[in-house]
Amino acid sequence: MRQTLRTKAIAVCNEKIAKKGEIVGLSFYAFFANRNDDPELLMEAAEWWIKTHELDHFEKAVKIRDMISSGV
Repeated sequence: MRQTLRTKAIAVCNEKIAKKGEIVGLSFYAFFANRNDDPELLMEAAEWWIKTHELDHFEKAVKIRDMISSGV
């Protein structure tokens, strides 16, 4: 996953956790606007989430933030 996506994903996770607490879940779609303005980046996130790590559709934001922060 490219660094710009990692940075954005961590920021989104932190924002969701701050607003809704550590139990909040999210999907990789949370990292993008409601319109598909960067399909390559969306596919990169989807591949990391689904193919590489075989994550469920919704995962805890804390788990995702920690995975991304660790460089997984």
